[in-house]
Amino acid sequence: MPTKNPRINVVVEKPLYIALQDLAEDEGISVSMLMRDLVKEALDIREDRALTDLATEREQSFDRSQALTHEDVWN
Repeated sequence: MPTKNPRINVVVEKPLYIALQDLAEDEGISVSMLMRDLVKEALDIREDRALTDLATEREQSFDRSQALTHEDVWN
């Protein structure tokens, strides 16, 4: 039966595979579900880093003398 979700094959070294199996067993989920969750977490971390870099860049170029006041924005 075809699955509705796309699949990705990943090749890992034996020690890493054993560690993943142990983690999945501890959490009571399949290795596939564990990998899905770890990939989501990794993408979230990368997104956070990118947004942090963007915020830092904006903070460094911020010029308070050109900033709008609350009244300027809302009136």
